[in-house]
Amino acid sequence: MEAGKNKAIFLDRDGVINREKGSYISEPEDFVINDGIPEALKILINSGFIIIVVTNQGGIALGHYSLSHVERLHDILKKELSAGGVELAEIYYCPHHHTKGKCLCRKPGSILLEKAVSRFNIDTTASYMIGDRERDTQAAEAIGIKGILIKANENIVRHALKIARGVSQTRS
Repeated sequence: MEAGKNKAIFLDRDGVINREKGSYISEPEDFVINDGIPEALKILINSGFIIIVVTNQGGIALGHYSLSHVERLHDILKKELSAGGVELAEIYYCPHHHTKGKCLCRKPGSILLEKAVSRFNIDTTASYMIGDRERDTQAAEAIGIKGILIKANENIVRHALKIARGVSQTRS
């Protein structure tokens, strides 16, 4: 790792952090944190990683929910994780949808990850992105971050333990 740089774990939201239901999630009652998330994030934080969420929220552009719905869910997430001793460095989200025109911040675009890398002085070669879609890992790998593709709603504790032990794995 480069001296003076941080290492980070980037996480997709729906399907990684919270239960993917197959439809847009905008209401608190539908926002269920996946098994193992607090434990996995504690393992990673204790191993010196900062935690950053990067999520596509195309339902905003499609009119399924508003920015305030997303912010409310993120406040709930931060509060629940904080109660378990886990602090997120940041949550970045893209409000666009691919059917409504081109955008650079929607994954597999890497702009949101690049923003975080710059803001938090992140060493991309020592960092990982955990996602449940190819677009998540494609965005990360485009800028030198190792991608870990998981099944939707998979408990990520085993991946956190491998990362903490310094074992890099790019596919589940």
